[in-house]
Amino acid sequence: MYRNVFVALLLVVPVIVSAQRRSKHAPLPNVIYIYADDLGYGDLSCYSKNGIHTPNLDKLAASGIRFTNAHATSATCTPSRYALMTGKYPWRQTGTAILPGDAALIIPTDKTTLPNLFKKAGYRTAIVGKWHLGLGEAVAKDWNGEVKPGPNEVGFDYSFIFPATADRVPTVFLENHKVLALEANDPISVDYSKKIGNDPTGEEHPELLKLKSSPGQGHNQTIVNGIGRIGYMSGGKLAHWTDEELSSTFLAKAEGFIEDQRKEPFFLYFALTEPHVPRMPATRFKGKSGRGLRGDAILQLDWTVGEIMKQLKYLGLEKNTLIVFSSDNGPVLDDGYQDEAEEKFKGHPPAGPLRGGKYSVLEGGTRVPFLVSWLGKINPQVSSAMVSQIDLIASFSKLLGQPIPTGDASDSENVLDALLGQNKNGRSLLVEQGIGNSIAIVKDGWKYIPPNNGEAVMKLVNIETGNLGLPQLYNLNEDIGEQTNLATKYPDKVKELALLLSNIRNK
Repeated sequence: MYRNVFVALLLVVPVIVSAQRRSKHAPLPNVIYIYADDLGYGDLSCYSKNGIHTPNLDKLAASGIRFTNAHATSATCTPSRYALMTGKYPWRQTGTAILPGDAALIIPTDKTTLPNLFKKAGYRTAIVGKWHLGLGEAVAKDWNGEVKPGPNEVGFDYSFIFPATADRVPTVFLENHKVLALEANDPISVDYSKKIGNDPTGEEHPELLKLKSSPGQGHNQTIVNGIGRIGYMSGGKLAHWTDEELSSTFLAKAEGFIEDQRKEPFFLYFALTEPHVPRMPATRFKGKSGRGLRGDAILQLDWTVGEIMKQLKYLGLEKNTLIVFSSDNGPVLDDGYQDEAEEKFKGHPPAGPLRGGKYSVLEGGTRVPFLVSWLGKINPQVSSAMVSQIDLIASFSKLLGQPIPTGDASDSENVLDALLGQNKNGRSLLVEQGIGNSIAIVKDGWKYIPPNNGEAVMKLVNIETGNLGLPQLYNLNEDIGEQTNLATKYPDKVKELALLLSNIRNK
């Protein structure tokens, strides 16, 4: 009898603890992290008079903090997302460059991640949108069964994603571990080294393309929905997404999660696809921006954010939800498809006053829009605090009262006070990563870029990389556009920052 009572107590205790945890964290906010893809510092009207008119994001900015010195860690998507999830600089880990669509999972399943931090605090967690951090244990995987490990194994209770990017195969949705709408008699195969199946490619049949590929950028392999992709794919015809419906599909899934979790604390990572290529917004947005498909995609992005804000208000959650909005790296115009972005954005630089863009170690590569809103808790303001997406783990650890084990998220800093607008201190130094191994260090407004003999301009995309055979030193407090190299004028500062960067790299 006593044994049965003891066993019953063991079964009840976790339920009591879970209930206490929910009760303890009831005053804590729901958190929605909205991540744009290739959105530049000057792309929004709240950041630049030349930006696309984005009324919903302007409203979000006006209700909270608009950061002017906020950064992704890297100038490309996979490493930025790696840092966001792990709290570690991606250049410390091999295999964190831009991944193909068939890559294996690169996020550790046994370490602290952003979603499992929230999960430990009693939150329900979800990712909806772009993943691009690999799936499965190896490149070779069966797309027709359960595809894992993936987002669910690193802390998300629910995931609705596409595996990589919209310009890479496989062009399918995965809900948790399975490809959506897959038919048993039409199995999927994916290969990035050789053509498979009989589907036409952009290289062989350019006459089938509704969006022409740019020469030399690799977007001329398997055609899906009239668009050439990177990589080869066969099968899964019913499972293929429709590009014009990508955004609305992700929005519906995000809204569904919010609706289902409205009575419990939740963390939603909403990873948008805009304005990444191929830019194929819904018909309602086409031609509306006056700046081509890229501008139309940014309008769609803004509308999507507005719909999330409307839903929170309708459900009575707007005052108990902290929203963070940012981008994974700087902007690019021609990134694989001829959609007139370069022509339509002449005179309207998507990086604003910054040099460089996506792929660049210059400020245009990592300095991005960053908005934080929590109605009634954060006073509207503009902040010059230097913050980075890598700091979200340590900052939310403080907010949630969840300690991080020693060794995990080791590059993440607690900047919670800056994120809540209680001060403008932020972090004092940051390492920025361009494409490949190009890195720079920023400390107290001074930026040092080590000598690098790589190409000065990435010709395929017409973007300055920041590579130069000589040391570069910029005072960002006075020269945000990195126009005047002060390395010869301040050799001691160059020496100081070079040594500091070396120590950080070897830590």
